[in-house]
Amino acid sequence: MALARRSPASLLVIAAVLSVHGLLPAPAAATGKTGQLTVFWGRNKDEGSLREACDTGLYTAVIMSFLNVYGHGKYRLDLSGHPLAGIGDDIRHCQSMGITVSLSIGGFGGDYALPTNRSALDLADHLWFSYLGGRRRGVRRPFGRTRLDGVDLFLERGRPAEHYDALARELARRKARGGKAPRLTATPRYAFPDRLAAPALSTGVFERIHVRFYDYPDCTAFIEDAWGRWTAAYPGSKIHLGLTASENASCYLHPKALWGITMPIVQKAANYGGVMLWDRYYDVVNVQDHYSSYIKNWA
Repeated sequence: MALARRSPASLLVIAAVLSVHGLLPAPAAATGKTGQLTVFWGRNKDEGSLREACDTGLYTAVIMSFLNVYGHGKYRLDLSGHPLAGIGDDIRHCQSMGITVSLSIGGFGGDYALPTNRSALDLADHLWFSYLGGRRRGVRRPFGRTRLDGVDLFLERGRPAEHYDALARELARRKARGGKAPRLTATPRYAFPDRLAAPALSTGVFERIHVRFYDYPDCTAFIEDAWGRWTAAYPGSKIHLGLTASENASCYLHPKALWGITMPIVQKAANYGGVMLWDRYYDVVNVQDHYSSYIKNWA
């Protein structure tokens, strides 16, 4: 059943009928709520500043996107026209509110690959000394003295044989002063397994995995089956439900369907972690549904 293709009214009727007949647990009785809501930021200048996103009080984590050139001796951070000046202060502001801020690598477009183990270690060095807890003379830090909390893996191109497992292990072993390692997350596609991310995920060092249930054919048609595969395969990671806030994207879930059908299913998992939202821009422009304000209460 492709939920995204049904009207909001029909979805509400379905949820009501199922609840009446005892086929769905009532959302209010869900015991798996975590309150964790992650949002991607950095793909559209019109989404507002990072500080503004954090000041909404809606998000518990923000992932900046993307570092989308690496693996060939060159590195490029692409924040879609957001000026770098002031972002370091915004990051610290968010962190002072208890919001974690990470950097996602990969993404759509760009030019990235990790064809050798050496290229993976070089990328680990670049991330560590330019964005995370490391310090090295002569290395430019785009956000000044600000330290990001972690790194996210968002792979849309490449080959399964690339060395993201080596990158993950190297980052996981690094410690800043105080013994704090970077927090590692991944944002794979919903089809299990994600052939690009699987080698890295097999290392077991990822704190969170945000599974993208959007932008692919039938991505919500078999959500229970796919969700069960992801949660069973990575019991040591918190699995987050990845959704789009864009009403025009494929597999958009109306809030009524999310509340009445999807959340009761995913929150049954012992390692359910929360919800990931793509992205801040769509969340801002989706004024009809006010998507994140609903999800915050149900996550």
